[in-house]
Amino acid sequence: MGMKTKIALGAVVGIAVIGAMSANSGDGDGDGKSDSRTSASAGENADGGAKDKGGAEKGGEKSDGAADAKPAEDKAAEKASQAEQFKAFVQKNGSANEKDAVSHVTKVQGADEQNDILDAADVYTDFTGGIMGEGTGPAKLIASAFADWKDSENGLVTVYDADGELLGNGQF
Repeated sequence: MGMKTKIALGAVVGIAVIGAMSANSGDGDGDGKSDSRTSASAGENADGGAKDKGGAEKGGEKSDGAADAKPAEDKAAEKASQAEQFKAFVQKNGSANEKDAVSHVTKVQGADEQNDILDAADVYTDFTGGIMGEGTGPAKLIASAFADWKDSENGLVTVYDADGELLGNGQF
């Protein structure tokens, strides 16, 4: 590689890093406070107040937690892995074929971190054989079920086999 090519490549990488850092910095409220969390969870806004399903803030002041205590089901759902949450959703809402395909899911990554700019999620299964194996058809069902579970303006879900080889992908 020539010197000019290395410099141009370095500049492009530098701009991409600066852009990614600026896109992820701050929570947009402009008060300049630092927050140790990387994102607000689904049930709370950036300043720590809990929200109900309609988006209205509950309990304007901080309380001892007894009044805002979540039911045991919600706590269990929060502690469940992304794969368990996905499987539970499909068991409740999916077709028989989707339920069969999703029973092979072993791990889900990236489903909880969405920004509607470039969302990417990975679903790992226990299928073998890569794109030529028996998991290609079920991978499309898994990607479709994932799109029913999560919604993004610009999301891509990728399904992998047990060896990490690509089985399929789809938009969500």
